[in-house]
Amino acid sequence: MINENDILDMTCLTRAEIDAIAEHEHLSEVEAAEIGEYLMHMHHGPQRVQTMICEDIRDALHKHDLAHARALYKTLHAFLADHPEALRGNI
Repeated sequence: MINENDILDMTCLTRAEIDAIAEHEHLSEVEAAEIGEYLMHMHHGPQRVQTMICEDIRDALHKHDLAHARALYKTLHAFLADHPEALRGNI
């Protein structure tokens, strides 16, 4: 039987990336994993994931939550290293 961890591990995204999508879209981790995986296979989908993470960083900064903003920045940096197609200039 497939459990929640199996679903999260089947995506091309890390747990931190899934958490960022979940935070942005106000979804559970499993729902965020499903949407993230879907987006990563869509035209301009990786750019949308990148935008979600950037917006989460902005929101954390507006809330003066520097620790969370730093963690999200690390997530963004790793995401762009793993998925260079998500860079905004690659449209």
